[in-house]
Amino acid sequence: MKTECCVTRWSKPILRAIMGIERPLADGLFALLLLACVVAAGWLIARHDRYWDWTGERANSLSPESAAILSRLDAPLRATVFADPQDPLGKAIERLLARYRHALPGLVVRFLDPQRFPEQARDAKVTLAGQIMLEYRGRRETLSRVGERTLSAAIARLAGTRASWVAVLEGHGERKIDGQGVADLGRFAQELKERGFLPRSLDLATAADVPVNTQLVLLSNPALALFPGEAPRLARYLERGGNLLWLMDPGPADGLEPLLDLLGIGVLPGTVVDAKAAEFESKTPAVAVIAEFPDDSLGAGLKDPALLPGALAFETRTAPGWTLAGYLSTGSESWNETGRLEGKVFRDEVIGEQAGPLPVVLALTRPLGEDGQVQRVLVVGDGDFLSNAQLDAYGNRALGLKLLRWVSGEEGLFALPPDPASAAGLILDQDRRLLLGLGALVLLPGLFLVAGLTMRWARARG
Repeated sequence: MKTECCVTRWSKPILRAIMGIERPLADGLFALLLLACVVAAGWLIARHDRYWDWTGERANSLSPESAAILSRLDAPLRATVFADPQDPLGKAIERLLARYRHALPGLVVRFLDPQRFPEQARDAKVTLAGQIMLEYRGRRETLSRVGERTLSAAIARLAGTRASWVAVLEGHGERKIDGQGVADLGRFAQELKERGFLPRSLDLATAADVPVNTQLVLLSNPALALFPGEAPRLARYLERGGNLLWLMDPGPADGLEPLLDLLGIGVLPGTVVDAKAAEFESKTPAVAVIAEFPDDSLGAGLKDPALLPGALAFETRTAPGWTLAGYLSTGSESWNETGRLEGKVFRDEVIGEQAGPLPVVLALTRPLGEDGQVQRVLVVGDGDFLSNAQLDAYGNRALGLKLLRWVSGEEGLFALPPDPASAAGLILDQDRRLLLGLGALVLLPGLFLVAGLTMRWARARG
């Protein structure tokens, strides 16, 4: 009892002292604690930045391809936007660049109104508001279009060590590298330019030889026979170690026979017919379908089937000195049809029509000296799959870029982010529309009515 009385005697004054603290002092202590929490939260945010993109299509984040391009940079990158930052256009560009700034904190972005700074705009060759000038290691490039794909492609080009020249043979009715016709290669040329290649047309009827700074020659079958002396110039280019991408088509070689002999390529007669083409809604069976790809440098990473309309097939042999590094072939339901492609076609093994798989892409290599360099030649039995009309069909674009990486020797050629896909429309069937209507007209009003009646009943009881 004495101990309890002692505790009570000493605790009461303490409790009275605590309870007697002035209210302003308690308010002041609360304000100080709140301020300390705010300062600590700000310090943590500044030191540990975190970013979450909860959109279903990752619309506010960079694609993995763009992030891989930025990871290669080892020097500061500057972006000058020629637009008013308060305009809707400037704000949209700022939102786009915010993704890059988050992935690359060292990115320096500044806005210049071209109307207020006309001299800087002229120096950057700006003609439209909203253009962006990128600067990296003393090099710069002004973009005429704004988007993640074009922006990432320009950054990759600036970070590249050199531009690779691609000579495209023209002058005899070949596919034009800058043409917009259905059979031309204008859209594929845009892919080349975005990846740092410089495609240039070359007419060997007027040029004495293939330029020595050419990294790759792109050759498609001519519609008219070559002039005397043109094929030997191509042969000299191969003999000195040049790389070649040859897009062949069924029909005569029209003066390119010396190249076939030099490479030792055997061409099967006729046109490839593939029963699998019906699965892709093809109106003709004369389409070679490459549906399975080997896990090597020629086919690794390819998934979507590629369609080669009007293709020819090859034998798997080469000339002495050359090595068959790999090939891509059709399936077992294909053969080389030597007859007319009308009505129902059947394979006739009596006349030499061979059943698939049939090689339609050949990759040839040859060592150059003792320094480990390798010459590369890629022969494709079709040129239509890279044409303006067929480039976007199924896996044709991916196959074309894969072949470009291999034949140019640029195995680490960067990949670009895909073009933005249009938002999918919301389509409701009859049942879903009925449920939506019942929910809006019956369910929600019923819930509000029940909640109101419940509150009224609770207040009446209280």
